[in-house]
Amino acid sequence: MTTNTINITEAIDNSQVRSFQIGVFILCGLCLIMDGFDVQAWGYVAPSLFTEWGIASAAGRVASVTLVGVLIGSLLFSMLADLIGRRPVLIGATFYFSVLTLITAQVTTLDQLLAIRFIGGLGLGAIMPNAVALVSEYSPKRSRVTAMLVVSNGFTIGAAVAGFVATFLIPRFGWRSVFYFGGTVPLVIGLIMFAALPESLQFLTLKKRGAGVIGRWLARAEPSVVVTPGTVFMVNEEKKGGVPLITLFHDGRAVGTLLLWAMQFLNLINLYMLSTWLPTIARGMGMATTAALMVGTMFQLGGVIGTIAIGKPIDKYGFFGVLTACFAGAAVMIALIGQPGLTASVLYVVVFLTGFGIFAGQAGNNAAAA
Repeated sequence: MTTNTINITEAIDNSQVRSFQIGVFILCGLCLIMDGFDVQAWGYVAPSLFTEWGIASAAGRVASVTLVGVLIGSLLFSMLADLIGRRPVLIGATFYFSVLTLITAQVTTLDQLLAIRFIGGLGLGAIMPNAVALVSEYSPKRSRVTAMLVVSNGFTIGAAVAGFVATFLIPRFGWRSVFYFGGTVPLVIGLIMFAALPESLQFLTLKKRGAGVIGRWLARAEPSVVVTPGTVFMVNEEKKGGVPLITLFHDGRAVGTLLLWAMQFLNLINLYMLSTWLPTIARGMGMATTAALMVGTMFQLGGVIGTIAIGKPIDKYGFFGVLTACFAGAAVMIALIGQPGLTASVLYVVVFLTGFGIFAGQAGNNAAAA
């Protein structure tokens, strides 16, 4: 009897982007939108919260402990996903950070806020690496970079939406309403993901899970494949042991890994510093609450447009030149933010262009790493 062997990697690489893949991209994108919303909402909430509590601003401390949680969560849950799959990690993390965001709306002291934001950050950190990886694994090779850029832009869209939502809710219902919104929506998204999100085909193949399950998901991604009861599935990746973090330094990857880490570290300093502090800085410049919140929103909007805009240039010119232009332009714009005498309209433009360079560069970093 002839054995029918199907290479999962080649089948996906040569497939068309069909409604099934689009559905996967939308679910991952929605998850990332609320991830971005909950991570960045703090920068919009901080001025009102500390005014209500009558204490000196501790926005930097709260933002930092959240991001420490995100760092730990991204490392731990990425390795956990390698063991149990991306689907359960993404769904579990979505429900987890949803509940923690709702709890955030109930805090009454700074210590409670610090603890809850750190614990919640663990779940938030699981979303980006696993969602982007799942999008990559279900994308044809020719459109993979574009798909990852578009879907990862969900994080930035969520951060921008947080600005609009905060601008509407805070003056009417107070800062707690932002966290009620940010915690309720992911509960709905999590339920939809539970019903419709597939598992990684690469993971299922490497772990030698049921051929029927693999065949069913593969047939939805590429209907032309013929799956029989005796079909053997393979991928262009070997199952390896050891700690995944350590393997990033094997097989000549050490220099590339360190350079990618340096790019991510330096760019994320700017991204999170400005996301956290721009509304507070604008308030300190004498701007009204709504205008100050819009400064932060313009930063995120620039990122949304920038992340979409760099897809075709990267396909045409490669990562090096595009990322260099993004970072160089962002450096100039960041320097301009600090110049005295800027009018509100000029500040909006400068902050928009800053977000364009920083977020576009970050999305390019993520795609290059993948």
